[in-house]
Amino acid sequence: MALADVLLIASSRFVEHETPPGHPERPARAEAMTRAADRWRSQGGTIAEPEAVADQALARVHDADYLGSIAATSGRSARLDPDTYTSPESETIARLAAGATIAAVDHALDRNAPGLAFVRPPGHHAERARAMGFCLYNNAAVAAAHARSRGAARVAVIDYDVHHGNGTQWIFYDDPSVLYVSTHQYPFYPGTGAADDVGRGDGAGATLNIPLAAGATDADQDLVFRDVVLPVLGAFGPDLLILSAGFDAHAADPLGGMRLTVDGFRTLNRRLRGFAAAHCDGRFAVVTEGGYDLDALEACLDMTLETCAEETPASVPPAAGPTGTAGAVLASVKQAQAAYWPSLGW
Repeated sequence: MALADVLLIASSRFVEHETPPGHPERPARAEAMTRAADRWRSQGGTIAEPEAVADQALARVHDADYLGSIAATSGRSARLDPDTYTSPESETIARLAAGATIAAVDHALDRNAPGLAFVRPPGHHAERARAMGFCLYNNAAVAAAHARSRGAARVAVIDYDVHHGNGTQWIFYDDPSVLYVSTHQYPFYPGTGAADDVGRGDGAGATLNIPLAAGATDADQDLVFRDVVLPVLGAFGPDLLILSAGFDAHAADPLGGMRLTVDGFRTLNRRLRGFAAAHCDGRFAVVTEGGYDLDALEACLDMTLETCAEETPASVPPAAGPTGTAGAVLASVKQAQAAYWPSLGW
């Protein structure tokens, strides 16, 4: 994979979404993204400015009344739920975030190469008709629905944020064409994501939740990916992978209780890149979610660009360390999913 094949969508404007003093989802996160983007540019990487998402793209995953209520916050500050706020520019900036994610997906589909969107506010908690968890528009869901509108028959969204992506799950809960996979701390905010949340109706089996106890390590996450996530992805057969890249599972993050490191995330990214290269013609898109320790966030952003630009490794060695946390949940996950993936022999 040549450096020129990878596209990063980023903008210094993401600082314009302001939150109250002391709020963890703060403009300094966008400054960390800009520093990572500047380093990428200095290495010869390609960066594009985002364009605002179209109303039609938002309407595929959000209700009309909800979109109207968010649009009504433009130009003013509002508190939408106990931890979700807007400032005068927030609605405009949230449209740029969703538009950036669509651009990353378009690049992946058009060039069979990675596209990345370094954005805020994050999106995976935003439901069809509800803002929550710092999120206004569900960036990953908007992009997945956009990919479907462009002809992608099956799309997989993989979410390794420390918090379960309730919004992405519920938006596609009845949809067999979008596989939502989440590894997350559990029990934890927002309280969803049990192993037996597997989808509904035609979408039964197209939601895969791996709830992990606090303290999960690099080795726990990697075991989950090797033993469950990658086999289900293979059985599902997506045309495109979208990674909801939340880095708040890092050991330094103040909002989570997991113990991942930059190298642990690197292993997961390499596994997903390898899967996309082997099974999706290289179509891989990344959008940022959480990550609130600025040093860890910045290091993870650099690492994600590196793993997207490097040659796909022939093999990825297992992460070293204890796997007791993953081992305790894998049996229940397989039991919940067995009927939907008979080829896996669970």
